[in-house]
Amino acid sequence: MDIIGFFRSIAVVSVLEIALALVFTLLPHLGGVGRRLSDTCTRAPLLDVILAVMMWIPWIIGAVLAGWMGLIGAIVAQVAVVQLWIAAHEFTHRKAVRGPRIVRFLDQEVGWWRNRLALWLTVFALPGFWVVRLTEIVAYPILVRLLGFPAYRHGEWINLSRHKFQDLVGHDLLWCLYCDWMTGVYSMGAEMLRNVESFWCPIRFPNKHKIEHCKQDFPDIETGWVPADGSMQDVQDLLEAMYSEDKRSWFGHPEREDATYPAAADSPPETPPVDDETQMTESAGLPSEADASDGKHGDVEPDDAAPPT
Repeated sequence: MDIIGFFRSIAVVSVLEIALALVFTLLPHLGGVGRRLSDTCTRAPLLDVILAVMMWIPWIIGAVLAGWMGLIGAIVAQVAVVQLWIAAHEFTHRKAVRGPRIVRFLDQEVGWWRNRLALWLTVFALPGFWVVRLTEIVAYPILVRLLGFPAYRHGEWINLSRHKFQDLVGHDLLWCLYCDWMTGVYSMGAEMLRNVESFWCPIRFPNKHKIEHCKQDFPDIETGWVPADGSMQDVQDLLEAMYSEDKRSWFGHPEREDATYPAAADSPPETPPVDDETQMTESAGLPSEADASDGKHGDVEPDDAAPPT
């Protein structure tokens, strides 16, 4: 066990994180030039570089210095610097700390240790969000080149701005910035995936629950995709209608404001999707709730039907 390497990793990463924290905390207070530079640092692509240096590059540094012990040391240093920054920022913003706060309400609502533990558990999602972000940076632009998918200004999605909210300080500020970044990464990834889904497989799911859950992130499910009981001819007709004019975006993209959807307009009425519970009920020869309410099963009248158990 490399104890010396463990503490060396803590020391190196702590110095790096403290230096970066000081720079980006003080930068907006250095006049107009500082504010402009700060605004540039809080938008992609420069934001990606800064966050990488603060988040996952220290893990590599620690691993290089002392293997697994160095990686653990780097994480320990990051957690310690986060807590140190929170304490220092709240100390210099005492008035805001005494006022209304998110953390104070949630600590009272769910308990101090539950709130803090739950927050730190969300950090386990951090590597996954970085995988998504790297995919947005590296993989999606290739699809733009190959297929003509719409390109996006990453800075409009990947940016930080909640530090400008009045009296948001310390603990609340740090975690709100974390959410600020994650929300942008998720939203941009969903936008790109809408283009992918509608281009390669514009077919609705047969499961009504999945449609209900997905339609908010994929509006084309209801407004454009071919019904689950449609045909492959419907799919081909839809693709020809939507992609014959050098437009490769999802159907609800702003560039398609006047678009029409042949699958939704011309297809025969769709058979209502069957969920798993209904399918099992029908396969067992039992009456469904709809049959029971209409009195279609045997001679049982709707008013005499037994209540569900």
